[in-house]
Amino acid sequence: MGFIVVAAGFVVFLNVAMYILLRSFLGKQGKKVHRLCLLLNLLSIIGIGVGFKPEQAVEVTAVIIQSVTIWLMLQVFLIVLLAAIWLGKFFFTLLAKRKATLIFSSTNTGRYVVAVMAAVALGLSLYGSFVERHELHTVEYTVPVEGLGERLEGYRIAQLSDVHLGSFYSLEDFRELLEKTVAEQPDVLVVTGDVFDNAGMTMQAARLLDSYSDRFPQGIYYCRGNHEYIRGIPLLEIALQDKRIHNLVNSNVLVLEDSRPLYIAGVDYPMQREQFDYLADAYTKKAMTGVPDNAVKILLAHHPNFIKNAAAYNTALVLSGHTHGGQLGFEGMPLVPPVFEYMRGWYSQGATRLYVHPGNGSWFPFRLGCQPEIAIFTLRGR
Repeated sequence: MGFIVVAAGFVVFLNVAMYILLRSFLGKQGKKVHRLCLLLNLLSIIGIGVGFKPEQAVEVTAVIIQSVTIWLMLQVFLIVLLAAIWLGKFFFTLLAKRKATLIFSSTNTGRYVVAVMAAVALGLSLYGSFVERHELHTVEYTVPVEGLGERLEGYRIAQLSDVHLGSFYSLEDFRELLEKTVAEQPDVLVVTGDVFDNAGMTMQAARLLDSYSDRFPQGIYYCRGNHEYIRGIPLLEIALQDKRIHNLVNSNVLVLEDSRPLYIAGVDYPMQREQFDYLADAYTKKAMTGVPDNAVKILLAHHPNFIKNAAAYNTALVLSGHTHGGQLGFEGMPLVPPVFEYMRGWYSQGATRLYVHPGNGSWFPFRLGCQPEIAIFTLRGR
């Protein structure tokens, strides 16, 4: 319900912005165009409510939500483009020492500008909906670690996150993703939550992921996210109970013995937001229980704010997801409001480094300037 309220508020904002800009560019004709936009926005709100029903077939959900997404993102881009032109015209008239006007003097000119910008906006919306969100790429990073032992030198860790199995990410898509990850020849695979996002797929998805356990020399390590809670933890626990996947719920595993042994720990997702700080502290403490002080520690945490807790245990690396990198960016920088303190990429607190993965799937089927990725981290001594 909360998501629907937020989505409705977003649609209302789009509607107001479209009204102002269409009136500015088209004059009285803008009212007619705006009525059509208003009707489509009302249908979008209904579509969001219908499309996210849990009992809805994934194929039906995909059609409804994808259609709504294309329309909403078209408006976002059109508003940005028209606002830029509107501001440019306004300030040009001021600099030219003419009387600044908010209305285009020629309705024909305004109509032409709106038509061209609408075509550009539609192109961007379609590209983000059908092209870029499928453009998986691999990124490689070197992680320097003080006093790294000989056996851990060059150790490779692959991270996947936020697959969101369901209407926009099938089991076959997941299989293809795992195959491409295996091809990178990492020593270990870590998966940082929001994978099992459709109850009807949970059992099959767990079997599929488990079938790749032998393809990663040191196995698969997993921590759950908020969407696993939404879809049902009891079902997930049953699905994972006889699997070789290391399901890290405030726990840790010794992965490799060395002069500094490698431990991978994982924390649960604190669903009670008002108690997040308290739970994060308690979860991290439990996850690090029994880990030697001299160990190389890697913490899997779906929510990136766990870096604050991990730093207290001299953790070398925190791998997280949750934010999807904003799904809209430019040159690696998110272009959405900073809803999260840590949005995308690298952050550090003391000697502890955090990587926020942009995700492999999404429940909102759109990406632009924020491709899905396989992240590879290579440990190097210093």
